[in-house]
Amino acid sequence: MQTTPRLTAALALAAVLLTPPTASAQNDPMAGMAPMAGHIMIPKGSIITVPDVEFMQGMIAHHAQAIYMSRMAAAHGANPRVLKLADKIDQSQVAEIRIMQEWLRRYKQFAPDTGSWRTMHMAGMLTEAQLKQLDAAKQVDFDRAFLELMIQHHTGALKMVDDLLAAPLAAQEVDVSVFANDVVAVQTAEIGVMRQMIRQLSKP
Repeated sequence: MQTTPRLTAALALAAVLLTPPTASAQNDPMAGMAPMAGHIMIPKGSIITVPDVEFMQGMIAHHAQAIYMSRMAAAHGANPRVLKLADKIDQSQVAEIRIMQEWLRRYKQFAPDTGSWRTMHMAGMLTEAQLKQLDAAKQVDFDRAFLELMIQHHTGALKMVDDLLAAPLAAQEVDVSVFANDVVAVQTAEIGVMRQMIRQLSKP
């Protein structure tokens, strides 16, 4: 079969995307990175859209960073209330990542892994400098930094939902719609809790 340069490039891309991750993938700075929007192929007649896929892929990376932040709490002397909140975020978002990965696979889309937060930057995600700031804090300083930065993080997730809902024909698929609304409900409530906790930290 004759191949054109375009076909050769397409076959090479397919080989990369379909190659299973190796044991060294965790050391690869590109591991877990979602393909660019131009590589998302939506079957004709499907109810899902490119923004739906991008939202799920991006939210996996977003959740994965929140989990990373939450797992710092115990080692940095967080108070019991902050530690309890961090554990809740960890457990709930681990479960939600599995749901998003299963959704992407069901629709034959690329499903990023939990290392994707290192290469994908979504709204509200912490910069490298902010992560270093959080890692350097201990006890009450950690509590305050964690709460403030997690509010920033959650606010970014709400923006991701807003952007999804603003996209034409997006969030028509039932699981995307339900998940997006759950993100808004849960993370808005957690922002309220974290603001209250910050006020309590500020009391003498």
